[in-house]
Amino acid sequence: MNKRGIKFYNLIFPIWFLLLIPITWIVVLPANFLIDFTVVALTMKCMKIEDIKKKIKSVIVKVWIFGFIADFIGDAVMYLANVIIFDSNSELGKWWESNIIYGVNYNPFENMYSMLWVTVCVVITALCIYLFNYKICLKKLNINDTQKKKLSLSLAIFTAPYLFYIPTACFFGGK
Repeated sequence: MNKRGIKFYNLIFPIWFLLLIPITWIVVLPANFLIDFTVVALTMKCMKIEDIKKKIKSVIVKVWIFGFIADFIGDAVMYLANVIIFDSNSELGKWWESNIIYGVNYNPFENMYSMLWVTVCVVITALCIYLFNYKICLKKLNINDTQKKKLSLSLAIFTAPYLFYIPTACFFGGK
């Protein structure tokens, strides 16, 4: 807060917002590819699937692309906290700003409401990851349906955007 009581919350954006900035993709794209590749390979190995290399080659690009689509959906839901606006002079507006907007953008551990919002966003993203993989990416893969479900679940659990929980306040300061 400055001397006039104006809050400058939006001068520094939340850490999860970096996924939407193309310059960060130099690091994010290869890192996500490596993570997706590793999860697919290890899950297939644990399930004792044969010809892993050939099978990974046939699906990894789709898994990677649809993982980003799922992340963008989660980012959009996270961003909704900033789009939903109430009169800032009303009790609801003050509560929303203090409990939802600040927490989602700067420290989800600030209160149970922002923690719940972020958790819902992570779950929505994980659900999208599961559905995209099961219904689209792995559809033509030569493994049985149970294995497709397990692989999709593994990707959903291990590649969900847990970075949404990282408090931006740790990097830029905050309340």
